[in-house]
Amino acid sequence: MREIPPLLLPLLRSNAVGELLAWLYLHPEKEYSTTDLAKRTGVSQPTVSREMDRFAAAGLTRERRHGNLRLIRADTDTIVARPLTDLLAVTFGPAAVLPPLLRPIQNIDEAYIYGSWAARHANQTGSPPRDIDVLVVGSPDEDELYDAARAAEHILGREVNISRISPTSWNSDQGDPFVRSLRSKPLHPLIQNRRTS
Repeated sequence: MREIPPLLLPLLRSNAVGELLAWLYLHPEKEYSTTDLAKRTGVSQPTVSREMDRFAAAGLTRERRHGNLRLIRADTDTIVARPLTDLLAVTFGPAAVLPPLLRPIQNIDEAYIYGSWAARHANQTGSPPRDIDVLVVGSPDEDELYDAARAAEHILGREVNISRISPTSWNSDQGDPFVRSLRSKPLHPLIQNRRTS
């Protein structure tokens, strides 16, 4: 069955291609193995390897070998690097930018993107997202969440709103209407099932 092009950026073949390119181009200083990219995107390693072959053939990435390890990074010296980076930031950027900003914050059990961005990522029709809505489950410091949101805004070029909810409220069978509404709509996981001290 042929995959439907993603509504976030219909020029691409799939969400997987968009997320892989976003991880590479929005973190150009880093090298990633295919295993690492598969883990970050939830895409199978064989699929990641095939996409990396395509990216390399198109001159979008650079590679080096370290033993059997294939290390890949964005080729930022190409003429398409700057416009591609900008386009990825406003489309697939949230999936690649938010996890590294949220992971260092203590007491986040789970984090998700919800709202219009998550809906477009799930290929639900609608206009392009104007902002990014993030739900954090846990008891992290609000100032740290604020700082993470502002850092993300700087890279993504749009407003980032982070809401915080307790694990008890999120996991309650009774649940409040907000939680029930969120659970009935697309959620894009950023951090899942992490317990912090």
